[in-house]
Amino acid sequence: MAALKVLVTGGAGFLGQALCRALQAQGHVVTSFQRSHSPELQAMGVRQVRGDLADAAAVHAALAGHDAVFHNAAKAGAWGSHDSYFAANVTGTRNVLAAMRAHGIGRLVYTSTPSVTHSGRSPVEGGNEADTPYGEGFKAPYPATKLVAEKDVLAANDATLATVALRPRLIWGPGDTQLLPRLVERAKAGRLRFIDGGHNRMDTTYIDNAAQAHLDAFNALAPGAACAGKAYFISNGEPREVRRIVNDLLAAAGQPPVDKALPYGVAYAAGAVLELAWHALRLKGEPPMTRFLAEQLSTPHWYDISAAARDFGYVPRVSLDEGLERLAGWWARRG
Repeated sequence: MAALKVLVTGGAGFLGQALCRALQAQGHVVTSFQRSHSPELQAMGVRQVRGDLADAAAVHAALAGHDAVFHNAAKAGAWGSHDSYFAANVTGTRNVLAAMRAHGIGRLVYTSTPSVTHSGRSPVEGGNEADTPYGEGFKAPYPATKLVAEKDVLAANDATLATVALRPRLIWGPGDTQLLPRLVERAKAGRLRFIDGGHNRMDTTYIDNAAQAHLDAFNALAPGAACAGKAYFISNGEPREVRRIVNDLLAAAGQPPVDKALPYGVAYAAGAVLELAWHALRLKGEPPMTRFLAEQLSTPHWYDISAAARDFGYVPRVSLDEGLERLAGWWARRG
């Protein structure tokens, strides 16, 4: 493929940096659009444009002169006002789509989430895109707004703008400054618990595989392509019990295993009480438990990724065990 000018929204983030590296490795010229300056992107030689996704003029200016867009930026997490999530995830996505139309940019790879299919305690075991419907009755604004944005992206697909949405599940690996540090902090403080024993199976995605899936989809994407206008589950294809996932990650960070657990009913009730307290007292940060998290962490969620293999050749190259070895090395080096 000839070198293209590609813009990555949220390029300073964990997945965003991996996307920038992968695009550069293919010879593309990469620009990142994000809210603050990134020393890591500067060291990579990635051009940075600072701005807010909710600012239509800023998005329009940033996209000028590009051939394709990876829309990876989003407001994630399990807590916050609906308006803040809507501005970042829905208004931001609509601004990206409008700017792409205005500039005649023809390819969009959108980073979605399997959470758009979350429906309370309904398990998903080996579900594929055809038989796993969108969720409803969300108890958090993140999946609710990502669902709206994903629908907008897929509806925008046509003869002049090819779009695809990827739903990577729980990304981890070297460079992670969120998931693993939080697990280690909570484990050290004795505040880590499995809900219902943590025996439910769940998918995860090693960071290099998540980036690879995006590049595979991008390389196959064109008007009328098999993947155009569709959403795909992405993972390592190796579902494991939550307790094993957590303890494997802790072991990579040199921490002892955790075994304590809470019944689901206790966790869900605690989440409801904490949500009320955070609202009433206007406390900063996220509650340690919410109803959405209680559901997510105690329900089987693993998916069939064969559609991604069929339509754009995605096959994970790094196994979970190999990824854990790489993670342990990175954690040791960072001290």
